[in-house]
Amino acid sequence: MPKTKFQVIIFGLIMSYAMAYGMEVYNVAIKQGLNTLAGGLSNMTNHIFSDAAIEASYMGIFVFIFSNLWGNRLGAYFASKHTNPEKDNPYFCRLMRQACTVGIMCPTMSMVASILFNVILAGNSPLQLPAIWVGTVLKNFPMALLWNMYAAAPFTHLVFKLIFDRR
Repeated sequence: MPKTKFQVIIFGLIMSYAMAYGMEVYNVAIKQGLNTLAGGLSNMTNHIFSDAAIEASYMGIFVFIFSNLWGNRLGAYFASKHTNPEKDNPYFCRLMRQACTVGIMCPTMSMVASILFNVILAGNSPLQLPAIWVGTVLKNFPMALLWNMYAAAPFTHLVFKLIFDRR
């Protein structure tokens, strides 16, 4: 885990972009209607990965900013209400912190995405923003939680260890 401010920033950037890329792959596939076809998301093509990389290039910046402003702190705070590091398994404490952080960041990033993709770029009325936001959270939360726990966090820890573990 990060020990210096520099390491915290690097860890945060890796995690932010890992989350942004995974969520953009998911959302681009849905935007292209793959979830409605027979076979569902199994119909993905390589083109989705390149489109997602473009969107993740700027969405990762938003993730990094908002996770540092409030997402990480609120996630840690909520996790501390449900875990005791002195008594609970450290892995359980880590999973709870991840889940609580996703619980903060998913609604935050769903609002960013709703404003950017649905109101600004798609031209929907800002009056529809609350409904669009709720629908976006409902669509993204299960994927964000699973992606964080089973892909983004393990990937981030592995890359971080490769960069900074000099044993």
